[in-house]
Amino acid sequence: MGTPEFAVETLQALVENDYNVVAVVTQPDKPVGRHQTETQPSAVKQYALSQGLPVLQPEKMKDPEFVELLRSYHANLQVVVAFRMLPEIVWAMPEYGTFNVHAALLPQYRGAAPINWAVINGETQTGVTTFFLDHDIDTGRIIMKLPFDIPDDADVEYVYDGLMHLGAKICLETLERIMAADGHPECMPQEDNGDLKSAPKIFKETCEIDWTKTAKQVYDFVRGLSPYPGAWTTLVAPDGKKTVLKIYKTSKTGNACHAEAGQLKIDGKRLLVATADEWLSVEELQLAGKKRMAVRDFLNGMKDIESYHLK
Repeated sequence: MGTPEFAVETLQALVENDYNVVAVVTQPDKPVGRHQTETQPSAVKQYALSQGLPVLQPEKMKDPEFVELLRSYHANLQVVVAFRMLPEIVWAMPEYGTFNVHAALLPQYRGAAPINWAVINGETQTGVTTFFLDHDIDTGRIIMKLPFDIPDDADVEYVYDGLMHLGAKICLETLERIMAADGHPECMPQEDNGDLKSAPKIFKETCEIDWTKTAKQVYDFVRGLSPYPGAWTTLVAPDGKKTVLKIYKTSKTGNACHAEAGQLKIDGKRLLVATADEWLSVEELQLAGKKRMAVRDFLNGMKDIESYHLK
């Protein structure tokens, strides 16, 4: 059970290691295009069809017809990767239960966007966890964990790719443990020590940069949303005209700053922005309606940029 590219890696590992995948469950095809008249299948569906696997696409997971169809496959076990919340009638169906591959070291970063939030919060390590599903989201008994280091210059794409491969690896190792223990591997309940960081779904307003934060916080925020969905700010012209500006890459200068947050300054060929404590160098950005570009190309097309500011 899965939808995006992240889940394909695990499904492919199951197929190539000769596990008997009796069916694949994924989201319904999504409308795409300007007029929403065409539909696009999920990455998981595309791969499943290429392997001749049956594909189920329920609108509602409690739909009686879907539940009966799912039951007809007599699966011993269900594997979930980047999917949706399942009702008990679904996750409790197989004799060995249902386990999830989560892109964080649980109990930290429960939620829909664990990879983004780990980078945004400046973590130096994350990982993947497998756990059995139960009634609450991301709270079930932990089967395995595998760590993954986050370099200081890594963006979400780097971490996503790393965890995607690690997710496939932990899935296979988890399956071996489950089979060796006849469906009852050693598990560990999740402990809630009161100091847990969450990973809620990210919306457009979540991605707005707050220049009153420290340079390190803004730096981590930008890379935690790069390349997708992209951190954004508002470029305000001297006449008050506002333009949305996405920022994909910054670098720390280490130079103390006492200017107003969001103030711009040119330093040679660098575009610097004032934060709460230091100047931050912007390296890659995108004006609304334009392509992503290096800052030097942006500066070539802008006059008197120091009279502008970011808000």
